[in-house]
Amino acid sequence: MIRSKAGVPCPTRLRARVRARVRDRAHRGVPRLARRVEGQRSGRVLSLGLPTLWGAFAITYKLACPLAQQDGMGARIVSSAVFFAVGTGLIAHVRRALLRELRQIREVAGAAQNVLLRPLPPRIEGLALAAGRLSASRGASVGGDLYEVAATDHGVRVIMGDVRGHGLAALATVAAVLGSFREAAHDEPELPQVLRRLERAMGRHLRERSRAEHPASGAAAPDSPLAEEFVTVLLLEIGQDGEISALNCGHPWPHLLSGQARPLTDREPLPPLGPFPLPAELPVLRCGRLLPGQALVLHTDGVEDARDAAGAFFPLRDELSEAARVPPVSPQSLIRSLYAELLRHAGKSPSDDAALLVLRNDRKRVPSQHPESGCRAGTMS
Repeated sequence: MIRSKAGVPCPTRLRARVRARVRDRAHRGVPRLARRVEGQRSGRVLSLGLPTLWGAFAITYKLACPLAQQDGMGARIVSSAVFFAVGTGLIAHVRRALLRELRQIREVAGAAQNVLLRPLPPRIEGLALAAGRLSASRGASVGGDLYEVAATDHGVRVIMGDVRGHGLAALATVAAVLGSFREAAHDEPELPQVLRRLERAMGRHLRERSRAEHPASGAAAPDSPLAEEFVTVLLLEIGQDGEISALNCGHPWPHLLSGQARPLTDREPLPPLGPFPLPAELPVLRCGRLLPGQALVLHTDGVEDARDAAGAFFPLRDELSEAARVPPVSPQSLIRSLYAELLRHAGKSPSDDAALLVLRNDRKRVPSQHPESGCRAGTMS
């Protein structure tokens, strides 16, 4: 073997080896690709061939079989049975094809939302967390709820949102908001600036949809006018000392679990993003500290709005207070038990998407809590 002065293989010989390995892997991959293409081709041939075969059989029977030319009662019964079997076979074939296509659409939609709502790690910067979602679309996991947790230089930043509507139509809005948050959470030093970025992203998304759905583009009239499109957004920032900062645009406030469950604040939120511009001043609410062992439960309104047969709302606060009696609260167990109680209460799938996000402070030391309770407004820097 030709070697360089340092004792390593010659670059020319090394490049030749790499090219040979690439060719070998390519040759090994060709049969697999060929088999996959052949399988798809066979599926298409079978999909078209079976209806043709059924039709050819029916026509052949009608034209060539002597029994089909007779007018007796027995001959008519046999002919009816033959055509009934042909029709049943065609209907069954079409049904299987439609179900297969529906499964593929649901798999693609579920994969798309799994890319948007990436699985959260079990721990971020000393915070244990878990998330879950329950879609109102029957047989699908696609919804209009969104959440994300990001560890940044400015603290752990959290978003929880709810797009108007659910299903495939809400995915584009979820993508626009989440994509903007994942960039702005790291780039912007102040929480109000993150919210401004989300507002601009939402505005661009609505303008693009307006152009795409305009009658001049040949598209059909949209199911819901863009003037009615909006998204509720809750932004949280949890500092190293556990201090919680919040901005809320029309979203339910989270619950703090500390022996019992209580809302983080009773302040009136800002309007949702979309219908109205944000005010010039965006005061950040300082909501005390998340102490070790305490947990925050974020949710969408589909959890609180779930009703039973008598029309009673789901008692979310009571369920959370029951779970908070025995600390520390396990985020995963809490989400499982809440969804089980929610489905038992509603007796069926909820009428709206229901998402949950639980964060528990597992940091060892956090400075003592401020003496004042509740949130207070801070100035925007």
